[in-house]
Amino acid sequence: MYSDPIADMLTRIRNAHMAGQSAVSLPSSKLKLAIAEILKQEGFIEEFSAQAAAGEPPTLRLNLKYVGTRRERRPVISGLERVSTPGRRVYARKKDIPWVLSGMGVAILSTPKGVMTGARARQLGVGGEVLCKVW
Repeated sequence: MYSDPIADMLTRIRNAHMAGQSAVSLPSSKLKLAIAEILKQEGFIEEFSAQAAAGEPPTLRLNLKYVGTRRERRPVISGLERVSTPGRRVYARKKDIPWVLSGMGVAILSTPKGVMTGARARQLGVGGEVLCKVW
């Protein structure tokens, strides 16, 4: 059992990239599915799928994205950072939503209108809990 499922998800993605894996599997939840959807929309992963076998907990499978040829292959995700933790929640108003690498990365927020990127939250004029940063 782990106390921070989002940090576990980010760590699994980071470890899979460092090992050169093409896919990673992890326990699924609604919040992880929403984060995976954002990662796909922003072009950080190729595809994701949620599978549920009878009598087993649901599993989320992410197909990781790489660029370059075979020998010079690099992951698209160069960094992942968990911002808000169970012991220290970080909230941001609409004016205080962080920019990640001057707009090259994305901040993922949990807002009253759902899980979304920082840019989308600025458009809608809402703030929320800053879950993580991806670049």
